[in-house]
Formats: sequence, C-alpha cells, structure tokens
Amino acid sequence: MRFIAFDLETTGTLPGVDQIAEIGAVRFNEMGVPETIFATLVNPGIPMPEAASRVNGITDDMLAGQPKITDVLDAFAEWCGDDIMVAHNAAFDAQFLIADIKKHETTAPRGVILDTLPIARKVYPGLANYKLGTLVQHLGIPSTNFHRAEEDAAYCGQLFHKMIVRLSPQGVEPALDTLISLTQKPEQRFPQIEKQPKQLGLLEL
Repeated sequence: MRFIAFDLETTGTLPGVDQIAEIGAVRFNEMGVPETIFATLVNPGIPMPEAASRVNGITDDMLAGQPKITDVLDAFAEWCGDDIMVAHNAAFDAQFLIADIKKHETTAPRGVILDTLPIARKVYPGLANYKLGTLVQHLGIPSTNFHRAEEDAAYCGQLFHKMIVRLSPQGVEPALDTLISLTQKPEQRFPQIEKQPKQLGLLEL
C-alpha cells in the first residue's frame, strides 16, 4: 500500500491561532520503503514561544528567511496528490492544515486521512500508552530525535507499515474501508477549496 506519512511542528496547540513552523512528509512504497520526502521549515509570522521551542528545538533564528505557509501549501498539495495521508494523532496536524487551507483558499492533498493512534490501540492492545515514541520503542524501530516533523513522519510511516503487515494474513492487505473503520471515525479528507474571485467595490456616481 502506497501512502504518505506526515507531521507538523507548530508554535502551540490551537489551530487557527498558533501557526505551523515545519512540515515533514515521507512517501512510502508498497514495500514500506521511503521513496521521496517533502520537508521544510515555515516562517510562522510570529515568534516561536519558548515552551514550544523547548519541545521541538526550533528557534526564531532557524525560521528567519524561511517560506511562509502561503508559499508552501500548494506545493505540498501537488506533491501529495491522491495518496493516502497518514499521521499519528492525525486530527491535530490535519486541523492546523485545514485552518490555513481555508484561510488562504489553497489547494489541499486529496487522499483519505488515516490516524495511526486509534489503529495502534486496536492492533497492539495493552500498552501503557500510545505515544509515537512508546510505539516506536515497542516495535524496535530505530530512532534518534523526536518532535521534528520529518523524523516523526518517518517513524509514523514505519509504524503504519508494520500495522499493515500485521493486518495482512496470507499477505492480503486490509481494504481501505477496514483501516478507516479501525479509526472509529468517519472517512476524513482535507477540504477542496475552490478559490473565489475577489469582489471589487463599486463606486457610486
């Protein structure tokens, strides 16, 4: 199963208020091997709060001169195309992207969004918690740093592939509908916004 694992780093936890500071995405082929990467820091237009910087290690100096989100979203959507989109606790990352897609009326990835968090709870019951780091350690996935977008996307992709293998008796991959049902949520996709022409004011004569 081909898919894209993605992750964001942000200035905080409130979509539409806090801003995206980094996008990382890794495209995996049918064998679970990474093929291509989309990774960029994003100038959020606001200072990086100290609390967020302590978590992700991203500083204002690193963000200076980086592209703005309006320069990134269309390129990201084109790169993703129709591929399945996978993230750990996907609602968090998706809501940040959705807020900016709607605000700036940009294009968006077209594939179904799958959340590895609820799937992992079904596939690996009984763990102390289901944080990405815990799952990576449990499955013996080699790891170095966490809380940077590209690295976390890569870990998420490896986790997802291992779950696909576990859910594939006799090598038959689960149907997409089965994976969606394991998330215990309706099918999730990014909104496809048709950019509206700006209205010009009319002058009274």
